[in-house]
Amino acid sequence: MDIDRIDQIIDKHQCEASSLIQVLLEIQSEHHWLTKEALERVGDKLQVPLTRIQHIATFYKAFSLVPKGRHEVHICVGTACHVRGATRILDTVEEATGIKPGETDLDLKFSLETVNCLGCCALGPVLEVDGKVHGKMSPVKTADVLKIYE
Repeated sequence: MDIDRIDQIIDKHQCEASSLIQVLLEIQSEHHWLTKEALERVGDKLQVPLTRIQHIATFYKAFSLVPKGRHEVHICVGTACHVRGATRILDTVEEATGIKPGETDLDLKFSLETVNCLGCCALGPVLEVDGKVHGKMSPVKTADVLKIYE
């Protein structure tokens, strides 16, 4: 992400320090992670110490300080999904992408995370890709869904 785009996002929020989290969310949304350069630019423009920005960026799970894939895959491993076969779904995703939870593939195509609940227990097991929920998954359905995002 270039500095001009970061400046546009900051300017949209009138360079208000109170908009720090929203600014970081927008940068994260477009770039999939927060670079050190982006954090420094935000600090300079909003007049917020870099240590404060880093504290916020590491506190909230929505932010990443390492590169993430273009497609974020979340697999529910909560009780309802677990008893319906979430581990088979996770195994299928790991095999298809070559990554484990918390990792991003080398092509920056996929990032994989497990979550305790996605709030749609009746649809379990559930796979979420880029915010889109896919319910009642099986290993075959999971492989088909991943192909859509390749």
